[in-house]
Amino acid sequence: MTSSHTDCHFCLQSLRGRKYALREENAYCVPCYDSLYANPCEECKQPIECSSKDLAYKGRHWHEGCFRCAKCSRSLVEKPFAAKDEVLLCTECYSDEYSSKCFHCQKTIMPGSRKMEFKGSFWHESCFVCQYCRQPLGTKPLITKDNENYCVPCFEKQFAHHCYACKKVITSGGVTYDDQPWHKECFVCAVCKTQLSSQRFISKDEYPYCVDCFSKFCAKKCAACNKPITALGGAKYISFEERQWHRECFTCSKCSVSLVDQEFLTRQDDILCHKFHSSACKFLHVDSRL
Repeated sequence: MTSSHTDCHFCLQSLRGRKYALREENAYCVPCYDSLYANPCEECKQPIECSSKDLAYKGRHWHEGCFRCAKCSRSLVEKPFAAKDEVLLCTECYSDEYSSKCFHCQKTIMPGSRKMEFKGSFWHESCFVCQYCRQPLGTKPLITKDNENYCVPCFEKQFAHHCYACKKVITSGGVTYDDQPWHKECFVCAVCKTQLSSQRFISKDEYPYCVDCFSKFCAKKCAACNKPITALGGAKYISFEERQWHRECFTCSKCSVSLVDQEFLTRQDDILCHKFHSSACKFLHVDSRL
């Protein structure tokens, strides 16, 4: 180009009829401008002369013909590209080398597209949906079952257990008793409401009781000692004609010998071994069932 500038600011040679370049309002002949200010090309290391197009990216410069993918050598001029460790790559090569694969469709998640990450895996935003209703999950709360993701309402509708006591959904934890699910906080003694999930309990009529309440309100009383018979820990007891005894209490009323697994006789409320039957044998009843 030509203008009213008459001399090169550096070499002072006349610019009349010559091309020149301006920098900070000073005119330079082309050779002086290139030697002073031309950027070196990242690819070929040669100066990018003022007659060439200078393509810049993050402070680095390329000739237009040198601005290419480092892997496939295709031109990146006016095309999307990505940089990895200062190396320029077209989107296809970058995807092959570095992009994540979608956990759902196994296709590459292209650079610049939005991806979702969950438990160390990645999804296309359009693939990260509830397995049941197919609505996008985004950042909503979700529950995973068998490697599939569900929004909370769909998971509860399809899989969640409902507490036997309050009928509400059990989202985590819980207690199973008598083949029924319970919230831990709902699994309480039927009388005093003490939580039973971490202590011993006794059941009656499908409801659990703490040991104290069962003994006080539900347990049968031993005909001998009048204490509750709880059968706690698998203890056995003796039952005969609507009366019950602790095994250790089931003894002869006269001599206190154990009658467990022995024949015995009864007289009114007494139970007797054979040693004491002669005086009242006509009144005795023999039972060999226990």
